Amino acid sequence: MKIEQLPPIFEPARPVLQKIEAAGYEAYFVGGCVRDTILGDPIHDIDIATSAYPSEIKQIFDRTVDTGIEHGTVMILDHGTGYETTTFRTESGYQDYRRPDHVTFVRSLEEDLKRRDFTINALALKENGEVVDLFDGIKDLKRHVIRAVGDPEERFHEDALRMMRAVRFASQLDFKIDGPTLRGIKENASLLQKIAVERIQVEFEKMFLGQKPAAGLNYFLKSGLYRYCPGLADSADKLGGLNRTFAGMKNINQVWALVTYILDLTNFAALTTFLKSWKTANDTIRQVKKILPLIEALRWRQVSAWMLYKAGWEAFADANRVAGVFNWQLPWPDAKEKYQRLPIKDARDLAINGQTLIKEAGIKPGPQLGKVLNQVTRSVVEGKLPNDKETLIKRAQEI
Repeated sequence: MKIEQLPPIFEPARPVLQKIEAAGYEAYFVGGCVRDTILGDPIHDIDIATSAYPSEIKQIFDRTVDTGIEHGTVMILDHGTGYETTTFRTESGYQDYRRPDHVTFVRSLEEDLKRRDFTINALALKENGEVVDLFDGIKDLKRHVIRAVGDPEERFHEDALRMMRAVRFASQLDFKIDGPTLRGIKENASLLQKIAVERIQVEFEKMFLGQKPAAGLNYFLKSGLYRYCPGLADSADKLGGLNRTFAGMKNINQVWALVTYILDLTNFAALTTFLKSWKTANDTIRQVKKILPLIEALRWRQVSAWMLYKAGWEAFADANRVAGVFNWQLPWPDAKEKYQRLPIKDARDLAINGQTLIKEAGIKPGPQLGKVLNQVTRSVVEGKLPNDKETLIKRAQEI
C-alpha cells in the first residue's frame, strides 16, 4: 500500500528520514500516526524508528538531545523542531509487567514491530508514503478489529496496560476486539494490579472520551478488568446499566462526574476518597462536586438561579452533557439562556463587596460580614433585589 499524499504534519519530518537513509540506514514513521493516516483521523504527533543506533544518529545530525538514550531514543533538533527517533530494538524480561529488564538494539524492522501491542499499531511508513505491513494491520483496520501482535499473553505480560489500551481503542476507534485477544485479556486481567493507577487512569478516561464509549465499557466489564481498578470491584451492575448508545464525554470532569453519579457517590467524603484513589487532580474533584448536584437538579428540572450562580457556566455545561446520557438535559439554547438570565454571574459583578460594607454600612470584619454579603448576593441572584449599591447597603444594614 502506498499513500500518495501524506498529511501536512509529516512534511517537515521527511527530510530527517531522508538524511538517515542517505547515511545508509532505514527510517520510518511508526505507530499511531500511521494508523490514523490510513483511517483519515487527526494526527497529533509522529514517531520515528530507525535501524541507526543512537551513536550513529548523533553522527548524522549536528544537534541532538539524549531524551531516552538507554532505550534508544534521541531527539533530533531540525529547524527549531524536535523529532524523537528510536532505534529498532528487542526487549526481554518484564518482571514488573510494564518495563523490559533488557533492551537490545537491532537492525531489523520486523524484530522491532513484532514487540508492539496491536497489529493496527505495528505499521511502518516510509517517507515516500509506502506502508510496510508485516502483521496484516491494514487488513485489521479494514475489518475494524483490534488484534494483538503474535501471542496476546506474551504482549500483556510485557505490559499489562495493553489490556486497558485494547478497550480504550474499542471506544476510540469503534473497533471490535478479536476473540483470542479478548480471551487473553480475560485470562490476564489480574495483572492490571501491577500497573500504576496513574497509567490506568489515562486509558480509563480516554475510553469514556472515545466515539463509542459504550463499546469500550462493555469490553472493560466483560473482560473483568474493572475488578482491578480502584473502587470498581462491585460496580459491574451499575456501570453495565449505562445506555448502550451514550455519546462520549468531552472532557475529564464530565468523565468523572458520570462515573461517580452512576456509582451514587453523592456523599462528598466518599466521592473525594474514590477520586483520590484514582489519583485525579484536586481541581477535577472540586469541579465534580459542583457538577453532581446539577445533574440531579436537571433530572427533576429544579436548577435554581442560586445553584447556577454558585456552580458557574462551565460546571453547568458539563452537568448538562452528563445529564444527556440519561435524556435529562436541557436543549443547549435553553441552557445558555437560563445562565444568561442570571442578574450577576460572578461576585465581581455585585455592586458592593466586603470593603463597601465595612466602610459604608458600618459592619465589622468577621464571620457576620460574610453571612450578610452572602444573603445580599443571593437576593440579587434570585431577583429579589436590584443590583444597586444604595439598595444593597441598606439591606445589609437591615440584616
